[in-house]
Amino acid sequence: MRHGVILLPEQRWLHARRLWTHAEELGFDHAWTYDHLMWRWFREKPWFGAVPTLAAAAEATSRIGLGTMVAGASYRHPVTFAKELMTLDDISDGRLICGLGAGAGGHDDRVLGHTPPSPAERHDRFAEFVEMTDLLLRRRVTDHRGAWFEAHGAFMVPGCVQRPRLPLAIAATGPRGIRLAARHADIWVTAGDPGWGEPSGYAPAIANLRAQAQVLHAACADIGRDPSTVRRLVVTGAMITGVIDSVDAYEDACGLFADIGFTDLVVHWPRADFPYQGSPEVVERIAGKLFTSTDTR
Repeated sequence: MRHGVILLPEQRWLHARRLWTHAEELGFDHAWTYDHLMWRWFREKPWFGAVPTLAAAAEATSRIGLGTMVAGASYRHPVTFAKELMTLDDISDGRLICGLGAGAGGHDDRVLGHTPPSPAERHDRFAEFVEMTDLLLRRRVTDHRGAWFEAHGAFMVPGCVQRPRLPLAIAATGPRGIRLAARHADIWVTAGDPGWGEPSGYAPAIANLRAQAQVLHAACADIGRDPSTVRRLVVTGAMITGVIDSVDAYEDACGLFADIGFTDLVVHWPRADFPYQGSPEVVERIAGKLFTSTDTR
């Protein structure tokens, strides 16, 4: 099991830097940050950009994988974003992971004056965003004309440090999104039930996670892909709770997730207040007992 942590981009870098380096020192395999212009309860609170944050984190660390959890098409274009990803992969010396998700609407859809898409349009736009980003990161030059995005002679030189491109981690909970992950993802990401419904403890969440994993397995089989070539990452702390209540709980959760094929477990770094309220000292005890340094690439 690989272990990851999400660090909200809410602190000035003077303080945030210590958290990113601490995550590496604790032995986390990867660290992530949210990619939003503004986010839910933090709309009027401190909130910094994901790409500059990851660039700074890349310079402050040397081993840990770094990623977006997750970027989407609400306010991004694949060409400009792919150029930023290529640059981050270079700065980090090949430690970048690109997490991508369709999003669920909200401030990022509205802040630029865009009309929020319907659920079907959101999926179609996201599918094209993923496909085009995949092409851009693999090719020296890309031309594309789609329903949502275009590129005319988009050069990506010198390309990614990681070959054939940096890893894509695609967040998906429904069948259409999981089929997209089967085609393009190096890592499939789920946070349990879609949206923001009623949270569940990690043990009751297993049945739903197993069902989602079975959809991924079938989707891979349909396109002739070996399902074992897709890592499976579960994000906890929002819809799946209880994982960092104690060292024993974390160890139990790891075993349950591993039993149904998950390879990566990601928690949110505990905060003093809502959301993701918890104890950093518990996470430090978990790391001290369970984590070992592994190759993150």
